[in-house]
Amino acid sequence: MKVLIVSDTHRKNDVYLNLVELHKPDMVIHCGDAEGAEYLLTEAADCPVHIVLGNNDFFSELPRELEIEVGGYKVWVTHGHNYYVSMGNETIKREAIARGVDIVCYGHTHRPVIDLDEEVVALNPGSLSYPRQENRRPSYIIMEIDSKGERHFTIAYV
Repeated sequence: MKVLIVSDTHRKNDVYLNLVELHKPDMVIHCGDAEGAEYLLTEAADCPVHIVLGNNDFFSELPRELEIEVGGYKVWVTHGHNYYVSMGNETIKREAIARGVDIVCYGHTHRPVIDLDEEVVALNPGSLSYPRQENRRPSYIIMEIDSKGERHFTIAYV
């Protein structure tokens, strides 16, 4: 199973559309700040698309958070701004552990992170539109679950 994890597209959707075509994922997780492009993002992918509300998703009816199952793993999806992720991911990881999830996916910081902890995995795909990490390249995460049910994560750059 291949999952495309993205965030913070901010209505600049060309890169996302190219990634969906390139990877042909089995699922897409969008960690917020789609800014009204939910319909386009969903219709472009030939798979289930899960999108949560970001701090810039004004007047949206998107859910604030989601808990979904992905290949036998319990995944919590949130934008992260309510969990102080700009200061680090410790608060969101504690909340994920308290919720009993295996993986938390979040955005907001526009900086990619794969934090493999014994108790929980924290994933931030960065931003496809306004990256803030050192190389300033748009980023996303590919999560793959192999035939043995083991999960693998890769930060990819455009």
